[in-house]
Amino acid sequence: MKKILSTLMIVACLFMAMPAQAQFQFGLKGGLNISKLTFSEDIVKGDNRTGFFIGPMAEFTIPIVGLGVDVAALYNQSGAKAQSGNEEVSQTFKSIEVPVNLKWTLGLGSTLGAYIAAGPQFGFNVGSGHFTESFDMKSCNTSFNVGAGVKLLGHLQAGVNYNFGLSKMARSVDDQMTIEMKRNTWQISLAYMF
Repeated sequence: MKKILSTLMIVACLFMAMPAQAQFQFGLKGGLNISKLTFSEDIVKGDNRTGFFIGPMAEFTIPIVGLGVDVAALYNQSGAKAQSGNEEVSQTFKSIEVPVNLKWTLGLGSTLGAYIAAGPQFGFNVGSGHFTESFDMKSCNTSFNVGAGVKLLGHLQAGVNYNFGLSKMARSVDDQMTIEMKRNTWQISLAYMF
């Protein structure tokens, strides 16, 4: 009984000491994204387009456990191409994206680590209010991120992310039908932490 109580006390002390050892870092993150539009009706088809993102990020990590939170405010410029019949439209979307990811890191010393991350992302349209004359852009949208990557030399992070569009980015309503648009995105990122 004394061994169990002693073990529980040691574990409790470790958990209470963790917040005192938590690490908080700021950094700069950027990368390439490949977006594909999906439409609610099959008469409109989306195609892959590339773009970029860049902005500040912050990371809070509890070292012993490896759990943390990764937050960023990224300027995102992504391309889009859609085709309906013989009509083809290309557009560039500009937005501020705010991903909030729960991140788990498995470290191999201070020079190398691997991580997985997941969480919501909130996007705010700062570009045109229209995709085409008939498609009105929403002012904000939500999506869900899943990703993985590596941490190198205590300052560099390289990762890959997939972003599932949860809410509609744009909507077209006419007399015949309503068509809604979502965006799914692959992202390749590089970050430098100060």
